Amino acid sequence: MITARQKILAHLKKIRAASAREIARALKMSAPNVRHHLGILTSDGRLEVTSVHQRGGRGRPEKIYSLSQSALGDNLSVLADALLTEAGSTLRQGSGQGLNIEGIAGRILDSSQFANMPITKRLALLIKKLDEMHYQARWEAGAEGPRVILGRCPYAKVIADHPELCKMDVVILGISLGRPIIQLQKSEADARGACPFLFQVG
Repeated sequence: MITARQKILAHLKKIRAASAREIARALKMSAPNVRHHLGILTSDGRLEVTSVHQRGGRGRPEKIYSLSQSALGDNLSVLADALLTEAGSTLRQGSGQGLNIEGIAGRILDSSQFANMPITKRLALLIKKLDEMHYQARWEAGAEGPRVILGRCPYAKVIADHPELCKMDVVILGISLGRPIIQLQKSEADARGACPFLFQVG
């Protein structure tokens, strides 16, 4: 049986941020009950208050809740495994050169699973795989072709020291979709790992 807190966490994972009133309405729960569970989830570190809005008219300000960075997770263990595997391969081959971004990206996301698929199925599978890696990704159709949006950076803890990881994201998209990728937009990562990327698929 799914508990009320599990329902709240699943809802916030899906929609990213909401007030107690919005959560209560969506989950058909009473607002006081939702506020009780939000208080517990916030105190144990699974949720955080991301903003406070004054609603029109009277009443107390409305807190907006979202999953905390620790609850959202990251992809650092997969990255570390890929780096160590690639480093070991480089050392075994006797190459003194640096690590290959394409090799690391290929180890993180196996491109063979995308073979012989139409682009819409590739995009759907890519989004599923990216979400498993905590990217909060989605795709949308556009006049120039499909666009992929990465809602957060699962490497936020280390991205300031390793901006080359952003290039790896482009490579991951390219090898999985088998098409050229153009980065259209990026906003700076914040403390919560939000780093929206917008990519055009060629």
